[in-house]
Amino acid sequence: MAEIIQKDGTWAFDGDALRLTPGRDRNVGLLRRELGELVVPLGALAGISLEQGKKSGRLRLRLREGADPLLHATGGRLTEPHDPYQLIVESDRYGVAEYFVDEVRGALLLDQVPAGPVDAYLLPGPPVPLSVSAGDGTAGFDGERIRLEWNWKTEDAKAAAGPRTLALTDITGVEWHPAAGLENGHLRFTVRDAPTKAPPKYDPHAVELWGFKKDPLMALVAAAVQARLPHPARAAAPHPVDARPELPAPSVATAEDDHDALLRRLRELGELHRAGVLTDEEFALAKQAVLKRM
Repeated sequence: MAEIIQKDGTWAFDGDALRLTPGRDRNVGLLRRELGELVVPLGALAGISLEQGKKSGRLRLRLREGADPLLHATGGRLTEPHDPYQLIVESDRYGVAEYFVDEVRGALLLDQVPAGPVDAYLLPGPPVPLSVSAGDGTAGFDGERIRLEWNWKTEDAKAAAGPRTLALTDITGVEWHPAAGLENGHLRFTVRDAPTKAPPKYDPHAVELWGFKKDPLMALVAAAVQARLPHPARAAAPHPVDARPELPAPSVATAEDDHDALLRRLRELGELHRAGVLTDEEFALAKQAVLKRM
């Protein structure tokens, strides 16, 4: 068990998953506080790094593409206070942070977790129902329907049509953009058979965002909807008519089998090290992780 506790939050790793708990410091972003504790399976990780500064640094997780509906819906646009996959680390805790990084990297090597994209979400997305008010409207989602309601700041031409209720089955895409500079942000839904190029200010399927405090919470709605849409990798993949998935043959695992598998893994690591594929440091980390499991 590896754990690092900071004002910004607490990260814990048990060998199978990381548990990310936001701190109560006033600098913790509103989105992170609303998300609460996240459990990230090891298989969803592409890497981890520690960036050190003079007074403080940060731990940063890199997830595999397509693993998290929040990251997909926001397109990597979450800023530092709201990004749940960053943790500010005080300089006097760099030693603990380095140990934490080594433990996670060793597990990734041992389990041979690939860094490439996945074809299914490995995180569930925010729970529903939820409702967020920001910008020129309120967006609510109950798992089946999206409800958009307007306020007194909504453009007249957009508000004239009244509230909108969109069935999840009619949605083909969702995106969240934060306000940046002079450009407003938005939460926009792409509706089947109703394409539009209208700016969010006039689009009845979008909430316009102006850069205020609650704007990041609209990303929760986007992620909750995205988690219930077909995964982008599967939606883009061909569907052969006669293709049938091969079912793995049933097997019975024993402690002896596990021990033999770990011995084989040690031999494989040694061969990779001798061939120059693994550095001395990577080999030492992976070997240590194997020995711990034995």
